[in-house]
Amino acid sequence: MSLSATAPTDNSLKGSSELEQRLLAVPRPQTVLSRQAKESLTRRQRELLDELGNIFHNGFTSLTMADLASQLGCSLRTLYGLAASRDELVMVVVDRNLWQTGRQAMAAIRPDMAPMVALRAYLGAANLAVENTTQAFATDTANMAEWSDLGLAHTNYLIAVTSCLLEMAQEAGEIGKVDIAAVAHVIAGLGRTFAKPDMISAIRSTPTEAANEVLDLLLAGLTARH
Repeated sequence: MSLSATAPTDNSLKGSSELEQRLLAVPRPQTVLSRQAKESLTRRQRELLDELGNIFHNGFTSLTMADLASQLGCSLRTLYGLAASRDELVMVVVDRNLWQTGRQAMAAIRPDMAPMVALRAYLGAANLAVENTTQAFATDTANMAEWSDLGLAHTNYLIAVTSCLLEMAQEAGEIGKVDIAAVAHVIAGLGRTFAKPDMISAIRSTPTEAANEVLDLLLAGLTARH
């Protein structure tokens, strides 16, 4: 499945250090599926959502609910039990995968890490969300009104976590005085930037590789400037 933002953590942090406590205080966006809906998913429904990610990977605008049911080997009734439309299914699958990536990104942070080390670990893991983004998937999601809201919510969370870590780095003397909001918007948005359809065709590497390369340059500049 290809994505273009990262999701928040669920319960990866324990709150045993100041770093964890401050990250836990960052407000998280709502999930597409309610907690009750997620908890009520059957094993088969979870398997179908996983399989849908692979199907959507190569684009989905030409696919109907009937096409999806045929490829999945399930009934239309089963699919409509997950979502009311194909586009809603896309949002459920994307959001679910973004939360999974978010948990992995938070798990990359250790309580004893310095803020800048934690920031690189977090964003590096978060950028994996766009590793296999295809131009077809990026184009199809870019044309969805629902995707704009979902992507923005997850990106805003990523920016908030980045701002929190930059503030801690500044307090610890790792970086000098900078416009944290401006820096956070730039470095937290790298993955999404390189996962856009026009960028995928322009860059020579994967969106993740491009995002991490620029991230390293910017982080090095922040610390060198100090």
